[in-house]
Amino acid sequence: MTAIDTLFTHALLDDGMSSDIAVSNGRIVAIAASGSLGASATETVDLGGALVVPGFVEGHIHLDTSFYGGPWISHKPCTDGFDVHERVAFQHQNLAIAEPMGVRARKQLELAIGNGATAMRSHVMVDGSVGLKHLVEILKVREAYAGLIDIQLVAFPQSGILKSPGTPDLMDEAIAMGADVVGGLDPASFDRDLNGHLDVIFDIAERRGVDIDIHLHDGGTLGQFTIEEICARTRSRSMEGHVAISHAYGLGDLPLEAARRAGSLLAECGVSIMTNAPGNHAFPPVALLRAAGVTVFSGSDNIRDSWWPYGDGDMLSRAMLIGYRSGFYTDEELRAAFDVVTTAGAKALRLSDYGLAVGAKADFVTLQAAHVPEAVVSMPKQRKVFKAGRLVAEDGRVLR
Repeated sequence: MTAIDTLFTHALLDDGMSSDIAVSNGRIVAIAASGSLGASATETVDLGGALVVPGFVEGHIHLDTSFYGGPWISHKPCTDGFDVHERVAFQHQNLAIAEPMGVRARKQLELAIGNGATAMRSHVMVDGSVGLKHLVEILKVREAYAGLIDIQLVAFPQSGILKSPGTPDLMDEAIAMGADVVGGLDPASFDRDLNGHLDVIFDIAERRGVDIDIHLHDGGTLGQFTIEEICARTRSRSMEGHVAISHAYGLGDLPLEAARRAGSLLAECGVSIMTNAPGNHAFPPVALLRAAGVTVFSGSDNIRDSWWPYGDGDMLSRAMLIGYRSGFYTDEELRAAFDVVTTAGAKALRLSDYGLAVGAKADFVTLQAAHVPEAVVSMPKQRKVFKAGRLVAEDGRVLR
């Protein structure tokens, strides 16, 4: 056996087995029944029978726009219902009076790490209204937290692509600077040019060799049509497995048979769906989509920002919320909700070597629960977070 750097003993796995986990060079090199490895290690850590689960995947967040940890900024309702354009205008007003972005981003990031996130995808505003200054700041934050969490950054055109002059070139430059994914926003309703919007996104992604993650708030048949067009583009560009649609509220508006057809199409084209199960919107039918073979993942989305005042940065509580709103009650269903914030998220973000398996990165969380279903409903806060086998957070506090 490879020399062991750290031997974690008395780890409770979801199958009820008490196990030892051997880690070397930041990776898991062995998992076996407690006391059976018979190998010495540089360090031994007794986990005391705590449940060990893979690190949580925070699949959709906005590090540049949260006000978490700073002065309270009261929510301002839209003039009439929900309007993306108006919410964007409110966001610009609020950001002008908020704490410096680097301070806010670090607070939100430490919240997520403290709760067990070991990987993250953050959308960052890149458009004609802010240029590249948000990305420049968040790139610094990402570098400062390297080794504590893996972060993908999405070049996100919050003010539109075609409506915001210069945005296509800015998004292309953002990828060259270090952003990992090309974003989009309601191609039909915001820019009012679905084909033109998608042309820009897919052209950049194909030229730069990166993935795509598109915000889609449009409901009903407009949302359905946009999803169909995104799937068609994905297939024509041979980008199956490299495209995600975030929110996709329209999937929650469709009749059962239409939703099933949409699920089949998404699965065939390898397009993932992100949902945070927001409280005042229809949201994608998680069980139906998973049964069709669609990768459904999740994220906190906005945390105490201009869109809503909620959010705790805890993907375990997000799993509970998804399960609660989806009517998940059985152990199997609760494990499905947990999968959405772990393994499915890793698949959507195309994370390599993820999970509790030999050869995987030693990124895991300990919880005070007997198994995953209990963890989802009880959301225990007493946790330890390990990144590459190193303790990086305990009971909500990030360790340096």
